[in-house]
Amino acid sequence: MSSIVGLQGNFKGNDLIKMLNASKNRGPDSSGVFLDEIHLDIDLEKFNDDNTYDIALGHNLLSIYDMPDRISLPQPVSKGNLVLVFDGALYNFNTIRNLLSKLGVEDEIRTDSDALINLIDFYNDGDLLKAIKAAQKMIDGDYAFAVWDGENLGICRDPLGVKPLFYAAGDELCAFASSRNSLYELGFAEISTLLPEHILFNWDDVAPVQTIHEKFMEVDASKLSKLLKLSVSKRVEGLDRLGVIFSGGVDSSILALFLQEISCNKKLDITLYAVGREGSKDLDAAKYAAEYLDLPLKIQIIDEDLIKEHVGEVVSAIGDDNLMKVGVGLTTYFATKMASGDGQKIAISGQGADELFGGYNRYLKSFEEGNLALEIRDDISNMYHVNLERDDACAMINSVELRLPFLDESLVEYAINLPDKNKISGTGDVLRKNILRKLAFNEGLDTEIAYRPKKAAQYGTGIDKILRKKIITEIDLSQYLHLK
Repeated sequence: MSSIVGLQGNFKGNDLIKMLNASKNRGPDSSGVFLDEIHLDIDLEKFNDDNTYDIALGHNLLSIYDMPDRISLPQPVSKGNLVLVFDGALYNFNTIRNLLSKLGVEDEIRTDSDALINLIDFYNDGDLLKAIKAAQKMIDGDYAFAVWDGENLGICRDPLGVKPLFYAAGDELCAFASSRNSLYELGFAEISTLLPEHILFNWDDVAPVQTIHEKFMEVDASKLSKLLKLSVSKRVEGLDRLGVIFSGGVDSSILALFLQEISCNKKLDITLYAVGREGSKDLDAAKYAAEYLDLPLKIQIIDEDLIKEHVGEVVSAIGDDNLMKVGVGLTTYFATKMASGDGQKIAISGQGADELFGGYNRYLKSFEEGNLALEIRDDISNMYHVNLERDDACAMINSVELRLPFLDESLVEYAINLPDKNKISGTGDVLRKNILRKLAFNEGLDTEIAYRPKKAAQYGTGIDKILRKKIITEIDLSQYLHLK
């Protein structure tokens, strides 16, 4: 995980530094810039450049990997006429590296950004947009990146929008960033979100031929276990420790179960993190499930004073004072704050399971009306701005990267094409998520965990009640927004 920023137009070098400073929490380990040339490991507080430029790229690094053959290194990176900044993770890094070797690429490839720039360079015959599209088809991961070839700028986002990317295009100055705050820092008021799998090429939006939620296919209901286990294993490759945002429900519990299985064959220290009021349903369930799984659990008890202390930075980070979003955001914030305090840089989350498998109560009506599949596809297409940008922003306040196994591209394509009956059995099915619950039970979770009723995070933790009865009666949350 990192923070990427960029400017094109008429600006000072220090403008780029302002953008990086505004998103330093996303990448506290190192900073680098491209301003005519690449400067790595710069000190943002001391770096000063009042010269005028027409193109610049910047990067803040959150260092994740530290192995002999895979490491997190400062960016930007360059090859030939290409300069690139990258945020995210390539889960098929080894596959891409091996492919490049077979194709005759001799560069030592030790980072995800190395792999990506070499892949784009291989396909680049002078048409950068074509090269980006070709590379995009080859990579499997959560990412946002920008690449400059001396004449053209291409900016790209992953197929589900797990990694954020915002931009502002004015007459004299255009900019992009991983964080809205970086754009606010330069006074931009009209900020757009780059849609998932879209490419912003020379500030024109280029849409994919077909998005994930538009794909229709026949699927085998028995393959869920294989796909989910593969998704989890991909997201922990190269890691030896991580946290799990844990509620004790079926989504987080089955992920914890599969992580535990992985830890039997490789070194992987797993810690569960739960948030809630004293005596809240989520805490009771988390304690029960953690004991059942025999995994360590850390708990943050929340109360009115704690929420008052931190609600401002959460509202500012997500750019929204909607109570539902703030309630869920606070849950992610407090869980990742605990994880960060333990030195964790990666946290696994069950985000996406409810959308894929029909977990929300409102899906019952859609099922009755015969619209469940369409509503699920619509929800998946909108997750990037409804849930993902919120969760990412709240986790990155604490410099923790979220990884979301349920939102693996192959798993999403599979799940949205499952028949409705695999998700909701009938109009009286108050539990929903049938196929996932059956899988959890068959894999070893008990009935108490696998068939625990769905409770939204803001309600299960008790945060929503505190917000509505205590916080908003005393605090105007809109004061923490960037007012336009």
